[in-house]
Amino acid sequence: MRPGELRTGDLEAWRELRAKSGAPAHPFMEPEFTLAVGRARPAAARVGVLTEDGEPVGFFPHERSALGHGRAIGLGVSDSQGGVFRAGLRVGAREVLRGCGLAAWEFDNLEAGQGVFVPHAAEEFPSPVIDVGEGWAAYEHALRERSPKFLRTTRAKERRLARQAGELRFVFDEHDPAALRTLMAWKSAQYRRTGRRDRFAQAWISTLVRDLHTTRAPGCSGVLSVLYAGGRPAAAHFGLRSRTVLSCWFPAYDPAFAKYSPGLVLHLRMAEAAAAAGIGMLDLGRGGAEYKEALKTGDLRVYEGSCVRPGVRAGLHWIGRAPVRRAHSFVRSRPRLAGLAQQTLNQVGRLRHGR
Repeated sequence: MRPGELRTGDLEAWRELRAKSGAPAHPFMEPEFTLAVGRARPAAARVGVLTEDGEPVGFFPHERSALGHGRAIGLGVSDSQGGVFRAGLRVGAREVLRGCGLAAWEFDNLEAGQGVFVPHAAEEFPSPVIDVGEGWAAYEHALRERSPKFLRTTRAKERRLARQAGELRFVFDEHDPAALRTLMAWKSAQYRRTGRRDRFAQAWISTLVRDLHTTRAPGCSGVLSVLYAGGRPAAAHFGLRSRTVLSCWFPAYDPAFAKYSPGLVLHLRMAEAAAAAGIGMLDLGRGGAEYKEALKTGDLRVYEGSCVRPGVRAGLHWIGRAPVRRAHSFVRSRPRLAGLAQQTLNQVGRLRHGR
């Protein structure tokens, strides 16, 4: 069914099954995220509902094309993917796909513990996390022990930013839509500057983010965090939170303040505020970045791949996706090639901007 067709009882069952799963309370896995994608992509978003004796025992959020090719709900921006099933439910991936009329289902951030789908994964990746479950002081102490130069340098830049740009003010949960528009403009410019596809140029992603900014639910709420310098936004981040997890999603900063590393300052303040709000973990998301390595305390595991059912439609999906995935994997596994690829993207970005 379409996400908006789920009944109140279905949503309650979804939340209950998820709470009993034992997995981290990722907001991407809550029904509110799927409902928001359903509003942004009504033609594609679907939820397969598994029932037993008339009661829902599983939910499979996904998107589907006219040809029956499926993908994870919000693929391209969702950082935790999979189904929500009753513990011990005996069901196979292909059975789920058949019930939903899908020839294949593609994922790139499948969460660990998804026993139905993990066997179909092609690759496994770390997703760095910051554990603040013991409080901010404990995390700061561990960071000082592990990376004293990093913390000392970041704090010095923070003080210098305050001296030269004006008093710093941090808002953990900013409701002002103008601040969100500023963040999205910075992020679009960053995508173009680095030769990457501008996600916010896709209308459905912009619509989704604006929708989630106003979403308030215990399991999934939009959180816009902003660092102001002299009353002017210097860095911002938009993510999703549950009671215990903050999924870091879209960080960006004003390039005019780049020498002060405002993004790092912002992340430290976010971690402190998250700990004070009872959040135990910040998930920085899959993908290598120096700031993630400096800030993280550990890693979760996520998976990329696809599940296919035998048939012509599945064959067409494999032909279209498997060679691309192999090429990406080949480059990622060779640091020199990965570095050259990044340099090429940066050069493309400079050419686009006439620099």
